[in-house]
Amino acid sequence: NFYIKLRRQLAGSPPEVYQLTGEVLFVHFLIIFQDDMKGDTKRDSINRVLEWSSQPVSVPPCLSVGLSPGIANPGTFFLNNRPAGMGFIIELAEQLKELESDKRNQFLNDPWRFKEFSEGMDFRSVTLSEHPNWAHPQRYAIRHLAFPDTFEGILSVEHKNLIGNAFAPCVDAPDSDIDRRLTQIRPVLEAKYAADYEHSLHLYETPIRQQWDPKFKGYTGVTICSGKHNDQGEDNKPENGLAALANKLYLPVSFLEEVNTLLGEIGDKEAKRQVIFQGPPGTGKTYVARALARHLAGADERVTLVQFHPSYAYEDFVQGFRPTLLGDKQAGFKLKCGPLLRAAGQAQAEPDAKHFLVIDEINRGNLAKALGELYFLLEYRGSEISLQYSDKPFRLPGNLYIIGTMNTADRSIALVDLALRRRFYFVEFHPDEPPIKGLLRRYLEANAPGMEWVAEVVDRANDALRNDREAAIGPSYFMRSGLDEDVVKRIWKHSVLPYIEERLFGERDGRRGEFDLDRLRRAGARETASAGDDRESAENGVAPADESAP
Repeated sequence: NFYIKLRRQLAGSPPEVYQLTGEVLFVHFLIIFQDDMKGDTKRDSINRVLEWSSQPVSVPPCLSVGLSPGIANPGTFFLNNRPAGMGFIIELAEQLKELESDKRNQFLNDPWRFKEFSEGMDFRSVTLSEHPNWAHPQRYAIRHLAFPDTFEGILSVEHKNLIGNAFAPCVDAPDSDIDRRLTQIRPVLEAKYAADYEHSLHLYETPIRQQWDPKFKGYTGVTICSGKHNDQGEDNKPENGLAALANKLYLPVSFLEEVNTLLGEIGDKEAKRQVIFQGPPGTGKTYVARALARHLAGADERVTLVQFHPSYAYEDFVQGFRPTLLGDKQAGFKLKCGPLLRAAGQAQAEPDAKHFLVIDEINRGNLAKALGELYFLLEYRGSEISLQYSDKPFRLPGNLYIIGTMNTADRSIALVDLALRRRFYFVEFHPDEPPIKGLLRRYLEANAPGMEWVAEVVDRANDALRNDREAAIGPSYFMRSGLDEDVVKRIWKHSVLPYIEERLFGERDGRRGEFDLDRLRRAGARETASAGDDRESAENGVAPADESAP
């Protein structure tokens, strides 16, 4: 078992190494609640290791009492993955001690900087460098042990997200960082429930857990904050800062902040004020563009949406003569403004407010034909120019922002020309890189627990499509309510497979089988089983070649 193999690996080491191993094991055991491992069992296990030394010692009584009752039920993964947990503790201590004293103290005195450091560690051991996720439970445990007033004693990221999402309406401006959001939620719950308990309030208390855990007996799905609303409407709640919007979109807040920076502020002469979201279909480009525009504008009325298509012309987008009935009821033509001039007029009427023009599928239209003088105005925002159907000078208002979306997968349409590229910032929406990478998993963890395998299947299918990066399957197919296995099969059969067959036209017979849903899922199950065998071997002290125990 683990201890036999560990003893074999420590054989011949000086006494200090045995003591260090015992101390690491002590820290590893601290988080485990007595239901999973009693305090006496923890103490005896540590003393067992310490007794192997040529100068044996034992856990002092004053420290033994700290091993009970424990803090959390960490789950079987934590209990069966002891080498990874101990390895993380060793690497954390090692990398902290390599820092200059002042720098180290900054991390040890600030919980959020400590979190940043522990998240950014560059693992050196083979096990953790190849499987960094194996360190997550021990990482969360260490954070709570070091800063119990800041980080919850919860080792499941799924549970953190469930709690954070269930009680988000209870707080103003819920943070996108799940740990920070839990610090916002705790005071609300303590105010409601603390008087009912003599001990410190635990978020797993039955009346609380029944509000956030769908798998818990008596789950209601109704929280103490359910039904809270704001008079300004759902999309314009004051708490809906970028952090709250990022949480709603399951995107990093840093990504939205970057796009906001690219767009610039009113009055910034260096800002382009126009970006294009580009990527394969189903990656959320239009959804994010509209949500971000509504948020930054502060009102739906300040957002104009238009979709380009091959027949879309200058007269449709900017200004042109349109058929109409004249005063004498005779057919005729009248000069009418298109969405660009209408949006510009609204922006000019509110010079201190941001207005947005969202152009969906911007590369599906004939851009030179549709944009006309806009090519000049996009680059020289402060300049005026006469429009094709008007002698009156026109300029783009400084508070009118443009967000375009561009499908990079459709072979029937061209990408934008270099002249337009110079006038826009381009933001990538690809499943193989942030912010879209991991988006589906984050959504499923929060909204469809137990369905995370879908994200693995999609990743595996995209890996098979890696020779055509723009053919990647986006997460939007499966970001919907009521997702279950039957729904997934239906989506895969009628939406995903037809799309893949189109991308593989010409090699359909040879490769279609690679994308069979059951086959992809079985492949994931085999990988999981293989990883479980590796962990079991590690628990029994059988380490892969070139891998050493902690």
